[in-house]
Amino acid sequence: MPRILLVEDNEMNRDMLSRRLARKGYEVVIATDGGQGVDMAHEHLPDIILMDMSLPVKDGWTATRELKAHEKTKKIPIIALTAHAMSGDREQALAAGCDDYDTKPIELPRLLGKIENLLNAPSSNA
Repeated sequence: MPRILLVEDNEMNRDMLSRRLARKGYEVVIATDGGQGVDMAHEHLPDIILMDMSLPVKDGWTATRELKAHEKTKKIPIIALTAHAMSGDREQALAAGCDDYDTKPIELPRLLGKIENLLNAPSSNA
């Protein structure tokens, strides 16, 4: 069962997405801010991380840069989840080290496709 670390500060989004991912067969661990997300990534070594970019304590861009700079977590695929859907936001997330980008509100089939693509990619930890 692939393990997903969901880093999301909004309780309603976190609850809805974690339940839907669990129903699809994923083990979901949750962090509520960027600092906790970095700590939990080191502790749980998830197969993939879903990273909200607007987070308290440490934003998603900073947390992603830290995870991609660390030997232990640099190969874990990260999908940026954000309401930032302006021109250049995708490029900014990819420049921070995210492997993919998806916008809120979440369209589950599209997100699941991105998750599976990254889990099945040759360079992933899967």
